[in-house]
Amino acid sequence: MTLTSLKLLLLSSAFSLLATVARSSDNSKKEMYQLTIYHYNNTAQETLLNNYFKNALLPALHKNGYKNIGVFRSIDNDTATTKTMVVYLPIKNIQEHLALTNKLSKDSDYQKAGAPYIDAAYSNAAYSRMEVILLKAFSLAPQMKLPKLTGAKNERVYELRSYESATEKIFANKLHMFNEGGEIDLFEQLNFNAVFYGEVVAGSHMPNLMYMTTFENKTDREAHWKSFVDSPEWKKLSTLPQYQNNVSHIDIVFLQPMDYSDF
Repeated sequence: MTLTSLKLLLLSSAFSLLATVARSSDNSKKEMYQLTIYHYNNTAQETLLNNYFKNALLPALHKNGYKNIGVFRSIDNDTATTKTMVVYLPIKNIQEHLALTNKLSKDSDYQKAGAPYIDAAYSNAAYSRMEVILLKAFSLAPQMKLPKLTGAKNERVYELRSYESATEKIFANKLHMFNEGGEIDLFEQLNFNAVFYGEVVAGSHMPNLMYMTTFENKTDREAHWKSFVDSPEWKKLSTLPQYQNNVSHIDIVFLQPMDYSDF
């Protein structure tokens, strides 16, 4: 091996090592997100949930250093038979998720403020069922972003979308479409005010991803999606052969932030 060849080999190895370190560093910066969805049937349950979130859960989470907590109700709750509220919580890792319940169980202020919810009788529970979804941030959106909205909270529309894929391999293709394919970039260019993009790592509809975009009101939401669908970038991206049939089911939930929500 010549000296020049050796130098090139060493240089190549160095670049490879740097790339590995960079990827590792990027992964360490990725947030996780915990979505807790409460399903319930009547306004009495919603009142119980609201009081619990406002007076017990959020104060306890803030005291433990959590921030940017979102609490939302479905915009369709007034007419829906099964109603929903959603709590969004950014977390650092799975260990933090596992430790949270233990922390709250030892917090006397939380236990006292949350007693009506915590100690509810079996016949008077605050919900009919709850589900927890854990997500890992996308590589090109490793941190959440607070929406830059100026209108009244009670007029805002927060759109939570879930995209399911037929198989894990096909799901990886949809992730690629969002990241390297440029779908996130397009949302950014069109000012969709996305809060997060996350790959579901534990949930009931896997494999799937979820993301949340935010708008001043319904009219603003419709205008943004029209600009997205009509954009040359989306028309090109959505017709690329490599990205066909990578979504098998979509769920869309329109949410309204509660007045005590952090955003």
